[in-house]
Amino acid sequence: MLLLIIIWQTLQNPLLLLLIGSGSLFVYFALRRKRKLKNSKFYFFFGIILILFGLLNNPAVWIMLVFTILFIGLKGIEISGIDFSNYAFWRKKQMLMVQTQETKNHDGKKKKQQWLGNERIGNDVYEWDDININVLSGDTIIDLGNTILPKKDNVILVRKGIGRTRILIPTGIGVQLEHTTLMGAVSFEDYETKLRNETLKLYSKEYSEASRRLKVVTNTFVGDIEVFRV
Repeated sequence: MLLLIIIWQTLQNPLLLLLIGSGSLFVYFALRRKRKLKNSKFYFFFGIILILFGLLNNPAVWIMLVFTILFIGLKGIEISGIDFSNYAFWRKKQMLMVQTQETKNHDGKKKKQQWLGNERIGNDVYEWDDININVLSGDTIIDLGNTILPKKDNVILVRKGIGRTRILIPTGIGVQLEHTTLMGAVSFEDYETKLRNETLKLYSKEYSEASRRLKVVTNTFVGDIEVFRV
């Protein structure tokens, strides 16, 4: 396919066609009349330079070179048997274990975002507050198993580039999930599906009657979302 694109783009560009055609003629005469021409080597290399210059001015050639290098590199990794994915930055996990205490004043409260690396929250008791997470990459686990949510609509908002998100929610809480992703899978209670540049909205069975509700909104570039009951 790329080869056809290269030929088509070359034919559509008179300058590239002239460079490649002239270079081919120089190479042809240098090889056919090697004995008669005194500077046959010069004509040969000059023709090669013209052909290369014409090809490298074609964007499709650069795309083909990139794919070729990637293919060779991936094949080399596969043959070597080394699994570099275990060391990838998107393998790093972030775990949030939330517990609650009495309500306090939130005015002027600041929280520093962590884009990469491991983070565990749960050694201390926290007052419940809506969760807002921004992550470049990595797995995120939000554990609400020891949490008593207020009788209102609570919110968890996760924006992420690459990685899996797992949310552990106690039984008896009505859950609304709204997930948007370019590519990823969704596991929500007994429901499973895959998304491709889509948005999905789901509700738990007891959502309408539940006094405590949780709205989970996730936006990821590539990643799965899993919602479990604990």
